[in-house]
Amino acid sequence: MINQAITARIKHLQDFGNSLPHAKVYFRDDWKTIYFDLSGKMFGLMSPTASETSIITLKGDPESNVELREIYSDITAGYYANKKHWNAIKLSTSELSDQEIEKMIAYSYKLVYKNLPLYVRQAFTASD
Repeated sequence: MINQAITARIKHLQDFGNSLPHAKVYFRDDWKTIYFDLSGKMFGLMSPTASETSIITLKGDPESNVELREIYSDITAGYYANKKHWNAIKLSTSELSDQEIEKMIAYSYKLVYKNLPLYVRQAFTASD
């Protein structure tokens, strides 16, 4: 039963990531993970299969990341990522709703977007 809920959450969060402008969320075969991509830059990683250990790893502000880890037991330092800038969230969490995780995905996207070269952001604006 829990795996069905996690599978649904994985699909939902993947669809949400793909709804962000110019983002591509796809299974990255070489890493065996779901990769959140914005113009060749990663803004998230997510377990492709449902289990108790499935996670999504997202970028955040260093200060906020520490605070979130203190508040939520289901948020830990980023797995396979810079622990200062990335958090891992258990997909089996009941502490956080899909909407709260969506906000974290959107914020991670925003952090990566603002660090893209100006010409890339201008090209995005021109094509919108």
